[in-house]
Amino acid sequence: MKVLIQRALNASVVVEGETIGAIDHGQLVLVGIEKGDTEADTQRLADKLLKYRMFGDEEGKMNLNVQQVNGGVLLVSQFTLAAETKKGLRPGFSTAAIPAEGERLFNDFVEKVRAQYNKVETGQFGADMKVSFTNDGPVTFILD
Repeated sequence: MKVLIQRALNASVVVEGETIGAIDHGQLVLVGIEKGDTEADTQRLADKLLKYRMFGDEEGKMNLNVQQVNGGVLLVSQFTLAAETKKGLRPGFSTAAIPAEGERLFNDFVEKVRAQYNKVETGQFGADMKVSFTNDGPVTFILD
């Protein structure tokens, strides 16, 4: 499981012309589920995501997490994060979870994040999503 988190001034997801998820200041989180991932992985990364100190304190140091700054969290499934990219010029997806398992684990991840924090929005698993955001910094990290 890979989670790419970006500190955002704002972020939104549009499906078929309708905004289905949006946040102001907070985290845009792209989630890639791989074969072999389990509920233990979703729990570990949900805990880490919400505690990850990527926001500046009064001295500008990254000492605060999303909850401490009262930011939003926008979770978006992104199977291309599980792509194989080491060989060739085209991504391979044999390491990505099959869609049904990916959806089940993505939904489990969403539930675990929401159980710990109430400012969570999502995209739509498997949909053609248009994701817009303003990266603050830029600040981007990969958690796995």
